[in-house]
Amino acid sequence: MRQHHLSQPLRAAGVRALISGLAVALLASISGCATAPPTLPATGLLRDELFPPLALPIDATAVTALSPAMKAFTQKLSGSTSRSRDARTALLDAMHRPDQLLLRYDSASTRTAAEAFEARAGNCLSLVLMTAALAKELGLTVTYQSVFGKDSYTRSGDVVFVSGHVNIVLGQPAAKLLHLAHDSDRDLTVDFLPQVQLQGQRVAPIQEATVRAMFMNNRAAEVLSAGQPERSYWWAREAVLTDPTYLPGSNTLGVIYLRMGHWLAAEQALRHVLAQDPRQTSSLSNLIRVLTLAGRHSEAAEMTGRLAALQPDPPFKYLDQGRQAMNAGDYAKARELFTTELRKQPDQHEVHYWLAVAHEHLGDPRKAARHLALAAENATTAVGQDLYLAKLTGLRQRNLSVANK
Repeated sequence: MRQHHLSQPLRAAGVRALISGLAVALLASISGCATAPPTLPATGLLRDELFPPLALPIDATAVTALSPAMKAFTQKLSGSTSRSRDARTALLDAMHRPDQLLLRYDSASTRTAAEAFEARAGNCLSLVLMTAALAKELGLTVTYQSVFGKDSYTRSGDVVFVSGHVNIVLGQPAAKLLHLAHDSDRDLTVDFLPQVQLQGQRVAPIQEATVRAMFMNNRAAEVLSAGQPERSYWWAREAVLTDPTYLPGSNTLGVIYLRMGHWLAAEQALRHVLAQDPRQTSSLSNLIRVLTLAGRHSEAAEMTGRLAALQPDPPFKYLDQGRQAMNAGDYAKARELFTTELRKQPDQHEVHYWLAVAHEHLGDPRKAARHLALAAENATTAVGQDLYLAKLTGLRQRNLSVANK
């Protein structure tokens, strides 16, 4: 199996993966009885009666639907294929060319295949959906893969997002397989991460239903982060219905219920996840919050011990401690703590930024500039990248002004 990494045009904006769960949310006080509810099948977790319906129902078919522009693009691409340049090569070449696709990374929102094609941008899930839709229109076979590696984390307000990663394998049309001598000539992996970030990581094939559920779950997380939990429910609901075995969808349901104060439904959803996978730290963290707010402190303490054993250093622990040290004026301590967090999250733009601030306070503009550049490189949105680059320009101008005095 050959691998093709579309990392160069995307790298300037940094690369992240799909949102696979909501780890922690601060919620309103709740109370209730101390008996734990039984676990339910995923579809039994849905509570439509608690939420007003959407004005327009979610169109699940839109996730991978081709727009007229995409169909025109594939027709043109089909005309450029030959015995020495098959449809896969033509598609991948187009992704590198400024006059065709030249994709860029942008995690501001999860886009459908058509939306990603129109914007020429998206997060890795959006770009995978777009590539798969184009490949299928070209008659290629598509296999989705989950890439197992170290989780990455981002946060928005009081919500922490846990990110995973997917890629796809493109195969030749069935009619052409008889004319190919080797398996390595047939299968080609397309990934939107730099190859160095994928070394040593395991992959496993997943169904398209799971990929669609990932899309729905991403949308649920984004809508929730935007402060619209009632709308978020319907996206999470669609994720659960699309693939009941996809546990992050049930975890997201639990967070939505918790945010809305439906604590019993939240506990059922979170216990459902933990019954399938007791090592799910996101759901465990959320369940601790439920139990604490319900006044069930002994149960919460037991769960807290389990979580500490699985995750002794929660994401952003040292970053938050470093910012506290910054507020106290202890920049050397802050630098030490930010460096510790960076060892755990080497591609986290927020950590690079605060480490740059600490270095500037400590009189090391060279290191400050290096970490601001890394913050821009790893930013997950174009807006974030521009912000860090503006700060980098400001830092250089300040240093130039001091040098000229």
